[in-house]
Amino acid sequence: MIYGKCLAFLVLAVFSLLSIGVPMAKTNDQQIENQRAPTRPRARDLGIKVGVLPLGPLNAITDVNGVMVGQTTIVRGDNVRTGVTAILPHNGNLFREKVPGAVVVGNGFGKLMGSSQVNELGEIETPVLLTSTLSVPRVADAVLDYMLGLAGNEDVQSVNPLVAETNDGYLNDIRGRHITRDDVFAAIRNAKAGAVEEGSVGAGTGTVAFGFKGGIGTASRKLPLVLGGYTIGVLVQTNFGGILTINGAPVGRELGRYYLKEELGQSSDKDRAPDGLTTNKETTADGSVIIVIATDAPLDARNLRRMASRAMMGLARTGAAGSNGSGDYALAFSTSQDVRIRAATQTARNAPRDIKSLSNDAMSPLFLAVIEATEEAIYNSLLRATTTTGRGHTVDALPLDRTIEILRKHGVLSVSS
Repeated sequence: MIYGKCLAFLVLAVFSLLSIGVPMAKTNDQQIENQRAPTRPRARDLGIKVGVLPLGPLNAITDVNGVMVGQTTIVRGDNVRTGVTAILPHNGNLFREKVPGAVVVGNGFGKLMGSSQVNELGEIETPVLLTSTLSVPRVADAVLDYMLGLAGNEDVQSVNPLVAETNDGYLNDIRGRHITRDDVFAAIRNAKAGAVEEGSVGAGTGTVAFGFKGGIGTASRKLPLVLGGYTIGVLVQTNFGGILTINGAPVGRELGRYYLKEELGQSSDKDRAPDGLTTNKETTADGSVIIVIATDAPLDARNLRRMASRAMMGLARTGAAGSNGSGDYALAFSTSQDVRIRAATQTARNAPRDIKSLSNDAMSPLFLAVIEATEEAIYNSLLRATTTTGRGHTVDALPLDRTIEILRKHGVLSVSS
């Protein structure tokens, strides 16, 4: 009798939760398909060696000491394919111990919140959040809740949330703005050092790049001691187009998916709009890319801005078209204790700060590291992503066999591959 009452109470509780809209764990066909899919390789696993500089131990942004990454992936029903990715420069209170930072705009068709204050003051005071375009305000509001709730911030009346986005509306019900406060808190609170999940996860769950499934990718470089021994890590959210080029090989062209293919008369008329322009998501160059750069090199905001600008060179190496409709942004910060911006007393505010930062002459190897790591992180986002269906559309993952065949043909795989 007691068992029957308990069971009835449990069933009633579940129905009550559903009736008030509490999200329940749900496995659907897309999740099952992704779970069954074999783990896809990273660029290095295939013998794609980008550049000349050594890698960090994990070849990830988390190779930079103190950096942590957390992600919330949201896959529900047939139409919700979105998420949040959080990058934390350190595990302390970022408002009380800010890091120097900078934001660079490659093409400003985007809704990056918080960039003007970062570039005015040269400081980052919250975790960096990546998400879906129309969810930026909700994610920013959740970041405010998180920061205001931290111990030591009881008197804070101004916070600058730094939230970047790409538009995942092709695969995701973007108008539904399905990301919640709990999703953002989960990404931040679950952030950790170590290996970073890549591909169709977090803010990359519903993105498309070069006509194939895009997503989250990461890579790093470790300068030799003779060049300072510093680490540079990059994480990208890829959702843009162009003519995919891997290590110089024309992969997109040989796979038959590239920007302006229809306009150049390389396919049938079925994918053209009445004005002659393409309507095919596989060949559009619009979208966006967010590039987050971390380093332990002691750099001020000015040189971080110079570093961030070099990310656009790595982006260009992959064949990006830099289209009118693509929001291309790079954010850079330093985790070095020598350049931290700590809360000060009123008296200390009026005194000079003792900061140890690298000179301009030390920057060139760091610039190259950013270029190489950005390029490789973009490749990793494509290679690790899985075929995804949403809103009645299916976006294929980059075909590995054909891609390897093309890379071999052009002699750009390392000998050990």
